[in-house]
Amino acid sequence: MQSFQLIKPCFALAPYIRHYWILQDDSIAPVSERTLPIGCMQLVFHKGKQLLLFGESELQPQSFISGQSVGFSDVMSTGRIEMITVVFQPYAVKALFHIPSHLFRGQTVDTDAMEDVELSDLVKQVTDTSDNAVCIRLIERFFLRRLYTLPEYNLKRMSAVFHEINLRPQINISHLSETACLSSKQFGRIFADYVGTTPKEFIRIIRMQRALSMLQQDATIPFVQVAYECGFSDQSHMIKEFKLFSGYTPAEYLSVCAPYSDYFSEL
Repeated sequence: MQSFQLIKPCFALAPYIRHYWILQDDSIAPVSERTLPIGCMQLVFHKGKQLLLFGESELQPQSFISGQSVGFSDVMSTGRIEMITVVFQPYAVKALFHIPSHLFRGQTVDTDAMEDVELSDLVKQVTDTSDNAVCIRLIERFFLRRLYTLPEYNLKRMSAVFHEINLRPQINISHLSETACLSSKQFGRIFADYVGTTPKEFIRIIRMQRALSMLQQDATIPFVQVAYECGFSDQSHMIKEFKLFSGYTPAEYLSVCAPYSDYFSEL
């Protein structure tokens, strides 16, 4: 039996955390899943069996931070699944953990390697607590304590930048740097520190997520229309990007997956 819950954060944490999700699956038979870049870093707690990473042929850590990526990965269950995942706002990890987000890029970082005593205590509490509603409260308490140490000026800049990214399918980096009131060089450095990718890479991820969102609403929309409305230069450009981010062409993707945008479904 499988259950999935999506939980919104409290009001004070909403600028930093998009949502939490809890997945439980008692199935013994292995289940595989392809994950795509979603534009957000995540903190994952495995309370059940860990997932197997196909590419590395190793298990995910018991708890870890998943950095930004620009490619797909395949995972497989190894037994009973019970996962709690914190999905951060794209710019929030540096503010909450005081570590430049680009250091996590393309990596799965074990929380033990973070050398964060409070985080290690949280992992132990979540692991030892059977009630997942209590686990969410423990996680929220942990992050609420960290709000008092946040430098606000760059967070406000990043929030304004992401408002523009979310609103405009066609956008350029010079417009974003102007929105942040920074030079192009300063903007690129601060963006990478807070988000974990370059602005150009992130815009490509969001363009893909926007296409998934359109296809989620209507999978019969012509690909040429999706390409135009999502900011791709043409249909062939969209096909190339789909292949990079998902391993499939758009037609292949629709034949094996129900389109779903993790990024735009929660805005």
